[in-house]
Amino acid sequence: MTAQSQHIPSGAKQRSDLDRNLDRGFIWLTKFFALAIAGTLLWIAAQVAIQAMPAIQQFGLSFLAKRDWNPPQNDYGVLPQVYGTLASSFIGLLIAVPIGVGTAILLSENFLPQKVRVVMVFLVELLAAIPSVVYGVWGIFVLVPILTNVGKGLNASLGFLPIFSTPSTGPNMLVAGFILAIMTLPIITAISRDALVSVPPSIRQAAVGLGCTRWETILRVLVPAAFSGIVSAVMLALGRAMGETMAVTMLIGNSNNISPSLFAPANTISSLLANQFAEASGLQVAALMYAALVLFFLTLVVNVLAELVVMRVKRL
Repeated sequence: MTAQSQHIPSGAKQRSDLDRNLDRGFIWLTKFFALAIAGTLLWIAAQVAIQAMPAIQQFGLSFLAKRDWNPPQNDYGVLPQVYGTLASSFIGLLIAVPIGVGTAILLSENFLPQKVRVVMVFLVELLAAIPSVVYGVWGIFVLVPILTNVGKGLNASLGFLPIFSTPSTGPNMLVAGFILAIMTLPIITAISRDALVSVPPSIRQAAVGLGCTRWETILRVLVPAAFSGIVSAVMLALGRAMGETMAVTMLIGNSNNISPSLFAPANTISSLLANQFAEASGLQVAALMYAALVLFFLTLVVNVLAELVVMRVKRL
């Protein structure tokens, strides 16, 4: 074989160089986009922190422990709002997680005909497309009257329990938790369903081959195999619930109090920002930005914990 026959045609070499350059350019482009996302996040955090600096310098960490929010006296604390944000979000997840995971199992397994499953998947995803203000209006006219009657009955019969210690008179923590459960349900259901569907069929077949029943296969094999995806869904829903504004503002009562009762009005950081930012001035603006920074770090902690849980589960 001569050297001439081994010579690579110039056209093929040019195409090979072009492909390598395109691959290299695509890699750098994706790196740029990834760094741009991280840079945008840091830029937002920095801008909020700069605006909040007067309040940070004046109140320090006591801002997180104080209960007062008094603009005339420039006395601010965000503890009731932090409590309301976390409590309403966890109430929502307490309701949404069992329903969402159960619905994901129903839609990922062959319990229903294919046509029915397609319709149900569409309806679940449609919940995510409804504007939050519509949820708020629906909650005012539907949820509030229903839960008010339920709350009065529970207070009359079980009022000695702290969670039922106050009568239900309108918007409150439980109503906000219910609406958050409905709003986070599509996230939990969709991501959990994808995680269950992505489990390799060989795992299911191995469980059946070992004599597991259908429900044993689902609960002891498929759900643990998809657990990391389910955890991710729950944490993503938690972050969504903590940042929800309009519907919660309309339904939580906007009262800066801390009460163990589910029927007591409360407040969240997002609701505080929505209600007061338009009319704020001076130190109040800095205090609101400080509250926004607190919410930012709360959601950051939630996402970091989610990643740690997922990494730990994957190592097991």
